[in-house]
Parts: sequence; C-alpha cells; structure tokens
Amino acid sequence: MGWFRTRALEPGLFVTLEPAVDPMFRAAMVTVRGRERDLQWDFGCGLVPLLPQLPLTGKPVIAVASHAHVDHIGGLHEFSERLGHAAEASGFAGLPGVETFADEFRGWPGVVTSPPVPGWTVADWQLRPAALTAALAEGDRIDLGDRSFTVLHLPGHSPGGIGLLDETDGLLLSGDAVYDDDILDALPGASVPDYVVTMDRLRQLSCRLIIGGHGPEMTRTRMVTIAEDYLRRRA
Repeated sequence: MGWFRTRALEPGLFVTLEPAVDPMFRAAMVTVRGRERDLQWDFGCGLVPLLPQLPLTGKPVIAVASHAHVDHIGGLHEFSERLGHAAEASGFAGLPGVETFADEFRGWPGVVTSPPVPGWTVADWQLRPAALTAALAEGDRIDLGDRSFTVLHLPGHSPGGIGLLDETDGLLLSGDAVYDDDILDALPGASVPDYVVTMDRLRQLSCRLIIGGHGPEMTRTRMVTIAEDYLRRRA
C-alpha cells in the first residue's frame, strides 16, 4: 500500500489524502481533469514525492494552493506552474515556520501513525520552498479548456486563503475557508472579522458540492449550516 489514497468523486474529479497523517494536518488534495489542462489543488505535507502518485493525465498542470500552511503546500515545489494569493507570497517563497506552521507539524505528538519510508523521522523532514510563479486575486479565472474556475478571496483562516468556484458545474474548492470540522480561527494570522465576512459570503454562494480542506465533502445545505453557526457565535 502506498502513502496516498485517491478516490474518484465524479468523472474527472479526484480527492487524495495522506491517511497516516494526523487529522489536524490531513488535508484534501483535489485533482480536476480538463480538456486542455489539469488542475491540482493543494499538496499535502511533502513527506514523500506527490506528483507521480496523482491521477493526472499528462497534460499541462496548473497547481493552485489554497493557502500557505504546511499541510497544503508540502508538494507544491514539484510543480512548474505554482499559483496562490499574493498575501501569502512570503510563506510560499521563504516558508517561515511561524507562517506555515511547519514548526507545529514537526513538534506535533504522533503527527504520523506510520513512517512514509522505513527509518523516517519527523526530525529529518523539511518543508521545501515553493515560490509562486504567479499571484492570484479575487475574480481571476483558471481555465482548463472545457471548464473554468473563478478565484474567490476567502480570508479568515489565513490572510491569503482562496477558494475556486466552477460557476457552471457548482463545484467549490474551499480550502480551509470552510470545512466540516472545528473551524480554526485563533491561529497566528487568522482573523475573526475577516472570517465573519467570508462566512457571510459563503452562505450566499450558489454551489452544489463543496470540497473543504479537511473532513468530508459537503452539500450546500451543510455548508450554509456551518457558516450560519459560525456567524451566530462570532458575528
């Protein structure tokens, strides 16, 4: 058995996980196959090479990171076209531990339940820099040929958190802006006021399937419930 587990959600849509990573850092990596290009969204912790294990087609790949936290950018350096929000460009390029939470990952008790390779220890692991080749902003488009995604700036969990919305299909890749688990808004770099604005925006979005950064996939109804619960507690 390999380090990664990939499952198909729909034709051309796949989710890859690292099952042996603690759930706190076990982030969803999403592959979307397009007619002309493939999209890779988020990149795990970088414990073993990622690119050869993904269900890509051999077409050019657009690699987009939801934000610059360790569990989402570990394998980003393996890709030649690397996109993310400009607000976290320093995290992608320099990867300071305080910004990426690499130090927390390294010190987390039982961060993996089994080593990715024999003899591996977390002390040997380093998060590799992955400077953006282009910065994304609100309203930018990611075109795969037969489908496209609109970039949504969704700060709160982090300053440069983004989501990707296929407005035709109704698929939303939300990263850690919203997911079906405890919402973390007290981390360094997080902002409750920004999160309130983001949650209010999310509950008004038209979408059918939401793939968050952690936890199970969601319907719009479930996402709205999570957003409204957050707003009741924080707004």
